[in-house]
Amino acid sequence: MTDWPNHGTITGPIVMIGFGSIGRGTLPLIERHFTFDKSRMVVIDPSDADKALLDEHGVAFKQIAITKDNYRDVLTPLLTEGEGQGFCVNLSVDTGSVDLMRLMRELGVLYIDTVVEPWPGFYFDKNATNATRTNYHLRETARAEKRANPGGTTAVSCCGANPGMVSWFVKQALVNLKDDLGDTGPKPESREEWAGLMQRLGVKGVHIAERDTQRAKKPKPLDAFWNTWSVEGFISEGLQPAELGWGTHEKWMPDNMETQADGSGCQAARFLLQPGAATRVRTWCPTPGEQYGFLVTHNESVSIADYYTVGEGLDPEYRPTCHYAYHPANDAVLSLHEMFGKAGKAQPVLHVLDENEIVDGIDELGVLLYGHDKNAYWYGSQLSVEETRRIAPYQNATGLQVTSAVLAGMVWALENPEAGIVEADEMDHERCLEVQMPYLGPVNGFYTDWTPLHGRPGLFPEDLDMDDPWQFRNVLVR
Repeated sequence: MTDWPNHGTITGPIVMIGFGSIGRGTLPLIERHFTFDKSRMVVIDPSDADKALLDEHGVAFKQIAITKDNYRDVLTPLLTEGEGQGFCVNLSVDTGSVDLMRLMRELGVLYIDTVVEPWPGFYFDKNATNATRTNYHLRETARAEKRANPGGTTAVSCCGANPGMVSWFVKQALVNLKDDLGDTGPKPESREEWAGLMQRLGVKGVHIAERDTQRAKKPKPLDAFWNTWSVEGFISEGLQPAELGWGTHEKWMPDNMETQADGSGCQAARFLLQPGAATRVRTWCPTPGEQYGFLVTHNESVSIADYYTVGEGLDPEYRPTCHYAYHPANDAVLSLHEMFGKAGKAQPVLHVLDENEIVDGIDELGVLLYGHDKNAYWYGSQLSVEETRRIAPYQNATGLQVTSAVLAGMVWALENPEAGIVEADEMDHERCLEVQMPYLGPVNGFYTDWTPLHGRPGLFPEDLDMDDPWQFRNVLVR
């Protein structure tokens, strides 16, 4: 494809914070799909490792770390100089997302990020409680800001592949399931109508079910953490408590599961007193079939459970269970084993595999809606690294699923500039997927008769719920 659509004009400055693997991949998509004055774009990053790439693209660079002390002084003049409405694209770790979006909205600048990122120290604060180290707690800081300052300039929160794109997949999967189950109700328009549809269809829960089969050309060396996306990001979230949206169909809780005891916020999620990247669950993806995944905490586990709740509080009328079930690339799995074998101490070398280091493979990322009359339905992207190389530079398949979601979120913000603070669940999924689809490879839906009880119990006795296959008791690997 060479005739790429232009999705609009950014009339003011563009500031991209962070130029790691996702920043590098996002840059050419911004250039490809927006009209803007390149002389008014600047990339900010504490490392100048990729300055040559920015020089090649004619984009200005500032080597500086954005901190809690300097963010207003650094960003304000860059985003207010000259005419037009600026756009802040935050793709960095260790930047306080809520503080940044608050500033951008004060300035009338559009904003997008891929995670509610805290300032440095949050993930590894030994003085913090496990409850306050959760993504539930981080999300509530953004939701509190939304409640305190509703409306105004658009700030898109948590809009990458997941969180982000997968929330659009959930809505499309529900529409497909609605048709296949013969539901004749009207198309949902409001949050309440979407939640009512999920309840009416009998969906008990959602796995964000992912399998990354991308293989490196060379074996991973000892004392190195290899991944297909941000290593720092994966380690940080992997060491947070395992966390999931907790559904109303669940009848059993692990002994080490806790709720947010202070009763604040939506109360849609619970967490385990163990790290997510050391917590395994049973799930299903089209290519491998049944598999283990890691129950790593993600914003969408909370936001999806919250968005589709009928009622409120800890005991609503209806709420789906929702959690990530992630099988990363084999090199990342091996890296996790090494890291946890050293009590969670990260390796001295942290490396993201780029498209030139990968021999083949796909990132199969989708949503598995389960418990309804057709048992389970997976809907998502099966993007290969070969397809990625053909359509977009500077990234592997995992990266393109993220960067194309950033693109879609930017387009939506540009078209809806006064929407306030929004999550992907609250956006127009049809418009966002329309923008993103050219970058996702095959996007397909698959029904499966697999359940977490298949083949069980085996050679050893297990404590199972044989009456309801989709109980978390059966999903959790114990």
